Amino acid sequence: MQVAVIGANGGIGRELVPRLADAGYDPIGVVRDESQFDAVRERGGEPRYGDLEGELAPALEGVDAVVFTAGSGGGTGWDKTLLIDLWGARRSIDACVDGDIDRYVMISAYNASEPLAEPEALAPYRVVKRCADDYLEQSALGATILRPTTLTDEEGTGRVSAAFEYHDDDGPDIPRADVAQTVVACLDDEATVGETIRLFGGDTPIEQAIHPCD
Repeated sequence: MQVAVIGANGGIGRELVPRLADAGYDPIGVVRDESQFDAVRERGGEPRYGDLEGELAPALEGVDAVVFTAGSGGGTGWDKTLLIDLWGARRSIDACVDGDIDRYVMISAYNASEPLAEPEALAPYRVVKRCADDYLEQSALGATILRPTTLTDEEGTGRVSAAFEYHDDDGPDIPRADVAQTVVACLDDEATVGETIRLFGGDTPIEQAIHPCD
Protein backbone atom coordinates (compact mmCIF):
# COMPACT_ATOMS: atom_id res chain seq x y z
CA MET A 1 0.00 0.00 0.00
CA GLN A 2 1.30 3.43 -0.94
CA VAL A 3 0.85 5.98 1.85
CA ALA A 4 1.45 9.66 1.12
CA VAL A 5 2.71 11.65 4.11
CA ILE A 6 1.92 15.33 3.67
CA GLY A 7 4.44 17.17 5.80
CA ALA A 8 7.03 14.40 5.58
CA ASN A 9 9.85 16.66 6.76
CA GLY A 10 8.01 17.86 9.87
CA GLY A 11 8.51 16.55 13.39
CA ILE A 12 5.97 13.72 13.12
CA GLY A 13 6.57 13.15 9.41
CA ARG A 14 10.26 12.44 9.95
CA GLU A 15 9.32 9.79 12.51
CA LEU A 16 6.51 8.36 10.40
CA VAL A 17 8.17 7.70 7.04
CA PRO A 18 10.70 5.10 8.29
CA ARG A 19 8.05 3.44 10.47
CA LEU A 20 5.78 3.02 7.47
CA ALA A 21 8.64 1.48 5.51
CA ASP A 22 9.47 -0.89 8.38
CA ALA A 23 5.81 -1.93 8.56
CA GLY A 24 5.77 -2.93 4.89
CA TYR A 25 4.07 0.15 3.48
CA ASP A 26 5.41 2.13 0.54
CA PRO A 27 5.75 5.67 1.95
CA ILE A 28 5.55 8.73 -0.27
CA GLY A 29 7.06 11.80 1.36
CA VAL A 30 5.25 14.90 0.13
CA VAL A 31 7.31 18.06 0.66
CA ARG A 32 7.28 21.49 -0.94
CA ASP A 33 11.04 21.97 -1.01
CA GLU A 34 13.00 19.73 -3.37
CA SER A 35 16.12 20.22 -1.23
CA GLN A 36 14.39 17.85 1.24
CA PHE A 37 14.15 14.99 -1.26
CA ASP A 38 17.39 13.32 -0.13
CA ALA A 39 16.26 13.38 3.51
CA VAL A 40 13.01 11.64 2.52
CA ARG A 41 14.93 8.98 0.61
CA GLU A 42 17.27 8.40 3.55
CA ARG A 43 14.23 7.64 5.71
CA GLY A 44 12.94 5.08 3.24
CA GLY A 45 10.39 7.15 1.36
CA GLU A 46 9.82 8.22 -2.22
CA PRO A 47 9.95 12.03 -2.35
CA ARG A 48 7.35 13.97 -4.28
CA TYR A 49 6.81 17.67 -4.64
CA GLY A 50 3.49 18.95 -3.30
CA ASP A 51 2.51 22.43 -2.19
CA LEU A 52 -0.55 22.99 0.00
CA GLU A 53 -0.71 26.52 -1.38
CA GLY A 54 -0.05 25.45 -4.97
CA GLU A 55 0.25 22.26 -6.99
CA LEU A 56 -0.76 19.28 -4.84
CA ALA A 57 -2.88 16.67 -6.64
CA PRO A 58 -0.04 15.19 -8.78
CA ALA A 59 1.84 14.26 -5.60
CA LEU A 60 -1.05 12.01 -4.59
CA GLU A 61 -1.45 10.13 -7.86
CA GLY A 62 -1.59 6.38 -7.38
CA VAL A 63 -1.54 6.40 -3.57
CA ASP A 64 -3.89 4.36 -1.42
CA ALA A 65 -3.91 6.46 1.75
CA VAL A 66 -2.93 9.94 2.91
CA VAL A 67 -1.62 11.11 6.27
CA PHE A 68 -1.88 14.85 6.89
CA THR A 69 0.77 15.97 9.35
CA ALA A 70 1.65 19.34 7.84
CA GLY A 71 1.52 22.59 9.76
CA SER A 72 2.43 26.21 9.31
CA GLY A 73 4.70 26.19 12.37
CA GLY A 74 4.83 28.41 15.40
CA GLY A 75 7.05 30.98 13.72
CA THR A 76 4.47 32.05 11.16
CA GLY A 77 1.41 34.29 11.41
CA TRP A 78 -2.25 33.36 11.51
CA ASP A 79 -2.42 33.91 7.76
CA LYS A 80 -0.23 30.85 7.19
CA THR A 81 -2.18 28.87 9.77
CA LEU A 82 -5.32 29.49 7.72
CA LEU A 83 -3.62 28.71 4.42
CA ILE A 84 -1.82 25.54 5.54
CA ASP A 85 -3.63 24.01 8.51
CA LEU A 86 -7.13 24.78 7.25
CA TRP A 87 -7.24 25.50 3.53
CA GLY A 88 -4.31 23.19 2.76
CA ALA A 89 -5.97 20.39 4.71
CA ARG A 90 -9.23 20.95 2.84
CA ARG A 91 -7.40 20.90 -0.50
CA SER A 92 -5.78 17.59 0.40
CA ILE A 93 -9.16 16.13 1.35
CA ASP A 94 -10.67 17.32 -1.94
CA ALA A 95 -7.72 15.82 -3.83
CA CYS A 96 -8.37 12.47 -2.15
CA VAL A 97 -12.06 12.59 -3.05
CA ASP A 98 -11.28 13.53 -6.64
CA GLY A 99 -8.55 10.89 -6.88
CA ASP A 100 -10.60 8.05 -5.34
CA ILE A 101 -8.22 7.78 -2.38
CA ASP A 102 -10.38 6.48 0.42
CA ARG A 103 -8.14 6.26 3.51
CA TYR A 104 -7.08 9.41 5.36
CA VAL A 105 -5.45 9.98 8.75
CA MET A 106 -5.48 13.51 10.12
CA ILE A 107 -3.05 14.71 12.78
CA SER A 108 -5.17 17.32 14.51
CA ALA A 109 -4.69 19.06 17.84
CA TYR A 110 -5.61 18.46 21.43
CA ASN A 111 -8.82 20.24 22.48
CA ALA A 112 -9.87 20.88 18.89
CA SER A 113 -13.26 19.67 20.10
CA GLU A 114 -13.33 22.64 22.49
CA PRO A 115 -11.67 25.56 20.66
CA LEU A 116 -12.43 28.10 23.41
CA ALA A 117 -10.78 26.05 26.15
CA GLU A 118 -7.73 27.40 27.96
CA PRO A 119 -5.16 28.60 27.11
CA GLU A 120 -6.94 31.40 25.29
CA ALA A 121 -3.93 32.16 23.08
CA LEU A 122 -4.36 28.82 21.29
CA ALA A 123 -8.04 29.29 20.54
CA PRO A 124 -7.57 30.48 16.91
CA TYR A 125 -5.33 27.48 16.19
CA ARG A 126 -7.85 25.07 17.68
CA VAL A 127 -10.65 26.68 15.66
CA VAL A 128 -8.64 26.10 12.47
CA LYS A 129 -8.00 22.47 13.40
CA ARG A 130 -11.63 21.89 14.35
CA CYS A 131 -12.86 23.30 11.04
CA ALA A 132 -10.45 21.07 9.10
CA ASP A 133 -11.56 18.06 11.15
CA ASP A 134 -15.23 18.86 10.55
CA TYR A 135 -14.63 19.10 6.80
CA LEU A 136 -12.94 15.70 6.84
CA GLU A 137 -15.75 14.14 8.85
CA GLN A 138 -18.30 15.47 6.36
CA SER A 139 -16.40 13.96 3.43
CA ALA A 140 -16.89 10.43 2.14
CA LEU A 141 -13.36 9.39 3.13
CA GLY A 142 -12.51 6.57 5.50
CA ALA A 143 -10.96 8.86 8.07
CA THR A 144 -9.25 8.66 11.43
CA ILE A 145 -8.57 11.87 13.36
CA LEU A 146 -5.80 11.88 15.97
CA ARG A 147 -5.66 14.70 18.53
CA PRO A 148 -2.39 14.41 20.45
CA THR A 149 -1.63 16.49 23.51
CA THR A 150 1.67 18.40 23.87
CA LEU A 151 4.34 16.81 21.69
CA THR A 152 7.90 16.04 22.78
CA ASP A 153 11.05 14.82 21.05
CA GLU A 154 11.67 12.08 23.59
CA GLU A 155 12.25 8.52 22.43
CA GLY A 156 9.10 6.59 21.67
CA THR A 157 7.85 3.99 24.12
CA GLY A 158 5.34 2.11 21.97
CA ARG A 159 2.75 2.83 24.63
CA VAL A 160 0.10 5.54 24.89
CA SER A 161 -3.16 6.44 26.54
CA ALA A 162 -6.04 7.01 24.13
CA ALA A 163 -9.47 8.50 24.67
CA PHE A 164 -12.26 8.44 22.13
CA GLU A 165 -14.02 11.79 21.80
CA TYR A 166 -15.76 13.11 23.81
CA HIS A 167 -15.36 11.14 27.01
CA ASP A 168 -11.89 11.77 28.40
CA ASP A 169 -9.62 13.75 30.69
CA ASP A 170 -6.23 15.37 30.27
CA GLY A 171 -3.07 13.27 30.22
CA PRO A 172 0.73 13.37 29.97
CA ASP A 173 2.73 14.76 27.04
CA ILE A 174 3.42 12.34 24.19
CA PRO A 175 6.56 11.75 22.07
CA ARG A 176 6.21 12.48 18.36
CA ALA A 177 7.59 9.00 17.75
CA ASP A 178 4.61 7.46 19.52
CA VAL A 179 2.17 9.58 17.51
CA ALA A 180 3.88 8.34 14.35
CA GLN A 181 3.62 4.73 15.48
CA THR A 182 -0.05 5.31 16.27
CA VAL A 183 -0.62 6.38 12.67
CA VAL A 184 0.85 3.08 11.49
CA ALA A 185 -1.37 1.20 13.93
CA CYS A 186 -4.45 3.06 12.67
CA LEU A 187 -3.64 2.15 9.07
CA ASP A 188 -3.39 -1.47 10.19
CA ASP A 189 -6.72 -1.36 12.06
CA GLU A 190 -9.84 -0.69 10.00
CA ALA A 191 -11.83 -0.38 13.23
CA THR A 192 -10.30 3.08 13.69
CA VAL A 193 -12.05 4.40 10.57
CA GLY A 194 -14.60 7.01 11.59
CA GLU A 195 -12.99 7.53 15.00
CA THR A 196 -11.58 10.69 16.60
CA ILE A 197 -8.98 9.76 19.20
CA ARG A 198 -7.17 11.88 21.77
CA LEU A 199 -3.63 10.72 22.46
CA PHE A 200 -1.50 11.07 25.59
CA GLY A 201 1.60 9.47 26.97
CA GLY A 202 0.65 6.26 28.74
CA ASP A 203 1.30 2.61 29.51
CA THR A 204 -0.99 0.76 27.11
CA PRO A 205 0.49 -0.81 23.95
CA ILE A 206 -0.49 1.37 21.01
CA GLU A 207 -2.34 -1.30 19.05
CA GLN A 208 -4.49 -2.06 22.07
CA ALA A 209 -5.05 1.56 23.11
CA ILE A 210 -6.41 2.76 19.77
CA HIS A 211 -8.77 -0.14 19.09
CA PRO A 212 -12.33 1.01 19.79
CA CYS A 213 -14.25 -0.83 22.47
CA ASP A 214 -17.09 -2.98 21.21
